[in-house]
Amino acid sequence: MNRALMHRPQGVEATNAASFLPRHEAKPFFVRHWLIKFAPFRTAWPDIVRAGVFALRGVRSAEARQHLAAMRLGDPVLFYQSQQNQAIVGLLEVAREAYPDPTSADPRWLTCDFAPVRSLKPISLSVLRAEPRLAGLALLRQPRLAVMPIVEHDWNVTLSLNPQ
Repeated sequence: MNRALMHRPQGVEATNAASFLPRHEAKPFFVRHWLIKFAPFRTAWPDIVRAGVFALRGVRSAEARQHLAAMRLGDPVLFYQSQQNQAIVGLLEVAREAYPDPTSADPRWLTCDFAPVRSLKPISLSVLRAEPRLAGLALLRQPRLAVMPIVEHDWNVTLSLNPQ
């Protein structure tokens, strides 16, 4: 593996640079794609579009924190509304890289700011599950994780389910 091609999040040693991805996905990549989940009764997609910015607050998973730390300005992000009407409903981009979550007294917990790019026709969880090409999609493998990387193949297939 050419380590010069692999992006390493700040503070991550070269020996475990890709540890934030499952083993079968741990490989060099140039464009990072992400998916974040949030309950619409806390902040709904239309509210994010109106506000023009969204900060993912209250994430208390070490794995999700690692993913937030790896996000870079401009990275594309799918917005999945969880718990009610479960579906991918929008596309965001990272507008501010990781910083301490102001809802926590512990500075190790992080958040990022995201800017809405466009709304999507909802891609329901049942549609995602029914698509055989998405068998490896992180959302389906780790449904409780709030922040996850999406490999390019899964990103492209997911967006192909939303013709616009």
